[in-house]
Amino acid sequence: MSDTRKDLPPAAQRALAEAEERRRKAEADAKQIPRELGGRDGPDPARYGDWEKKGIAIDF
Repeated sequence: MSDTRKDLPPAAQRALAEAEERRRKAEADAKQIPRELGGRDGPDPARYGDWEKKGIAIDF
């Protein structure tokens, strides 16, 4: 732990440790998700609103 974390109350130190563990678990879970075959490159169009491919409007 760094010096700034030592100055925190025990409850705050536990909260930071729990948050770090959740981040590690989320990263490990994300690595287990299979990749989409034949999907588009780049950002998710549903999230970013990019509904065209090579200048042609597309849908799912």
